[in-house]
Amino acid sequence: MDGAFDAAARGVQGEWGFLGVCALLFAAGVAATIASCASMSAMEGMAMPGGWTLSMAWMRMPGQAWPEIAASLLGMWLAMMVAMMLPSLVPMLQRYRQAVGVAGPSRLGWLTALAGAGYFFVWTAVGAAVLPLGCLLAQAELRMPAWARAVPVLAGAAVLLAGALQLSAWKARRLACCRAMPAPGRELPAVAGVAWRQGMRLGIYCSACCSPLMAILLAVGLMDLRAMAAVTCAITAERLMLAGETVAQAIGAVAVAAGALLIMQAIALQ
Repeated sequence: MDGAFDAAARGVQGEWGFLGVCALLFAAGVAATIASCASMSAMEGMAMPGGWTLSMAWMRMPGQAWPEIAASLLGMWLAMMVAMMLPSLVPMLQRYRQAVGVAGPSRLGWLTALAGAGYFFVWTAVGAAVLPLGCLLAQAELRMPAWARAVPVLAGAAVLLAGALQLSAWKARRLACCRAMPAPGRELPAVAGVAWRQGMRLGIYCSACCSPLMAILLAVGLMDLRAMAAVTCAITAERLMLAGETVAQAIGAVAVAAGALLIMQAIALQ
């Protein structure tokens, strides 16, 4: 009886330790993201044809090498992902910990960290694919005024299409996969390779599920803290609320309306 009580007490302490580490990581991600946004806001953006402003986040400063830009952007991206994804990731990591409940507290913490690392490795890979594209688009906008004038309309169209994707059966399937991982009642071996693969699998499902909302963030402004907070709330709500699919569809309807409004506003200003 005493042994069972001691084991339960260690489990509770381990769970509180896990939540404490997650809270510290979230705070660090938020602080780093705010600092990055503040540093970018301190630099004046470039006024572009069509009445919008190009963020200096996509521009190379004098004397700055492209590898340095890539490292800076990836660092900002990773901090953003920690801040945005951790609130919805924590319950999934808790389910993973329950599925590997036979491991000792220290080993369970290590395996949880490995699963989380696999998850954010996927998001880092997504950033490595998306961010260079953003830099290339910024260069094209600087060199082609006609393309720059079309950006506000294209941004509105991206928001509208992302909202439509939120309403699709494809989104509903991706969301169902995310909400069910790992499957309730499933037992997972306490092995490092399994933990890493579990985290990567969750990251792949999550990045696909979040792609419409992340597209909205990229279209509205990657370094816009208000847009970032709104997308974070949307991701967390559709992932954790009981009526997640309904929440996702409501978000999609709002995005479609917002995209249509942005298109009309952009056309009116042409």
